Amino acid sequence: MAAWLSEKKVAAVIDATHPFAAVISANAATAAAAARVPLVALRRPGWQPGPGDRWHHADSLDDAAALLPGLGRRVFLTTGRLGLAAFAGLDGIDFLVRSVEPPEPPLPRRTRLLLDRGPYTVEGERELLRTYAADVLVTKDSGGPATAAKLTAARQLGLPVVVVRRPAPPPGVRTVPDVAGAVAELKRLGCLSPGAIPGAAGTCP
Repeated sequence: MAAWLSEKKVAAVIDATHPFAAVISANAATAAAAARVPLVALRRPGWQPGPGDRWHHADSLDDAAALLPGLGRRVFLTTGRLGLAAFAGLDGIDFLVRSVEPPEPPLPRRTRLLLDRGPYTVEGERELLRTYAADVLVTKDSGGPATAAKLTAARQLGLPVVVVRRPAPPPGVRTVPDVAGAVAELKRLGCLSPGAIPGAAGTCP
């Protein structure tokens, strides 16, 4: 990646990957530093608990799994298709695992798989939680409105939610919350002139 950045004379890099794509973000930061190219990480704001929320924060999927025996026995697991091995040893818990693509094994022994893609509605999420009699929700703090409906539904039903915290960005990487912030940062770096159309790259100093 560093060689490609140099060869193409890239003026700047915007890391707009998923907040939990830690390996990709680390590789991009390392490559940008090696090529002496400025990098900005676009990270939409994480979710914040509100009145009535029963959130339990975890620093990893392993930590989330450790919390579950004290919270419920029927888990709606929405952390994606990777990393489910962290829950594989919880034989006394029933899991409803929702994923866009089939997850990689090992999986919990008592797993029901739901292949589906958002966005979701609060009404739909509430009905899903009721239909499967879920008594706890597990999710990553991906942020954004597209997947927040499940949090509202869990609040309305009084269910506890285990929220896995995001990994920290690579050291020294500047983060912005939205596209406007990324464009402003590029202008500050001199990669976009003040009147430039967003996406029209100039030359960074």
